[in-house]
Amino acid sequence: MNNALEIAPVDTIIHARFVIPIVPKGTLLENHSVAIHDHKIIAIEPTQDIGSLYSAESEYHLDQHALMPGLINAHGHAAMSLFRGLADDLPLMEWLNDHIWPAEGAWVSEEFVRDGTELAIAEMIRGGTSCFSDMYFFPEVAADVAHTIGIRAQFCCPILDFPTVWGAGPEEYISKALALKKHHEHNSLISIGLGPHAPYTVSDQPLASIRDLALAHQLPVQIHLHETHQEVEEAQKQSGISPIERLKNIGLLSSKIPLQCVHMTALSDRDVEILKQSAASVIHCPESNLKLASGFCETAKLLEADITVALGTDGAASNNDLDMLGELRTAALIAKPVANNAAAVNAATALEMATLNGAKALGIDSLTGSIEIGKYADLIAINLDELNSQPSFDPISDIVYSVASNQVSHHWINGKILLQNGTLLNLNTKDIIRKAQHWASKIKGKTN
Repeated sequence: MNNALEIAPVDTIIHARFVIPIVPKGTLLENHSVAIHDHKIIAIEPTQDIGSLYSAESEYHLDQHALMPGLINAHGHAAMSLFRGLADDLPLMEWLNDHIWPAEGAWVSEEFVRDGTELAIAEMIRGGTSCFSDMYFFPEVAADVAHTIGIRAQFCCPILDFPTVWGAGPEEYISKALALKKHHEHNSLISIGLGPHAPYTVSDQPLASIRDLALAHQLPVQIHLHETHQEVEEAQKQSGISPIERLKNIGLLSSKIPLQCVHMTALSDRDVEILKQSAASVIHCPESNLKLASGFCETAKLLEADITVALGTDGAASNNDLDMLGELRTAALIAKPVANNAAAVNAATALEMATLNGAKALGIDSLTGSIEIGKYADLIAINLDELNSQPSFDPISDIVYSVASNQVSHHWINGKILLQNGTLLNLNTKDIIRKAQHWASKIKGKTN
């Protein structure tokens, strides 16, 4: 600690009415300030004391705001923002087989991914998301966009048994993923992993190769798993076991691989026990699951079993937004009737799922996900001085149940401010919208 005669210079000091550090869970610090230097949080002090300890080049006085970690969108398909609203109100397999996959075959390219990812990132930064995980074609393009903008991201390169616009099959997909990992190995913002699409699109041999590579290279692995009851029932008819049991037998679901399991709406008690004995996390995408009628993830049951549950939006083609504040509210609300318990997934738990649990699932909780000294300054400020946030009895509860995403006023990632007073600082929103509208015209067949 500095004495009063040694005021240390820092890059940024943020003074806030409330600081919600996430740890310890449910903590609310009133009239506190956070000091940032060299991209990281170096102090969290009462506002009345911070001036005797630090001086800053940039200082923010947010007297009606809550400062908290940026939200972590642990699963999505960013470029699919350009398919937003293309095939609404359809069941999953009809939506996928008859509409999305044909549209991808017709339209997805490097340019499509570049423009769609930029659109998605702009929406996410505006809504408070500091880090996202992506599983989509041309991840090398998406990673470059994310790096240029300055958002933290994980890219799980898609792997399927069949050819796509990005490659001929599993060997090529894996080879490209390893090359991309090498390209970004010294990038503090970007991490690369493997993304086997789902058990019904990836056979045993590629899954075994993914297992071996994950162990050898410490690669994150993300997979759509137990997304619907139909998926599980068909797998059991064909093999006699659930997809979860199959992955356990292959060795992907084990204590050695922190597998990221997306959706998980159809789980038996045995499935939960297998998860509990593994290093896996569950990525819950409540709004996409609701829209596609995929089912309900039993989040309270999983949390009680000490399984990490994080949140994701899925793609905007099945959500139809990338609003993590909306997602965590939906997660908190639907957990209660599913568990038949109004206390299930309370407000503090929902915030934890959208921040620190997301970081744990992605393997970056030592870097981000909470406001702690030594972690990167991935922070958002939420303006609570709005009609829908008044009166306020509990700011944590307000953020989960009342706040809208347009109340995110400021956003720092890696200590750099990207959103100030609701305005994106390094993105041209008019140009992003123009490009999105151009793609819509092309897809609808109005232009060549």
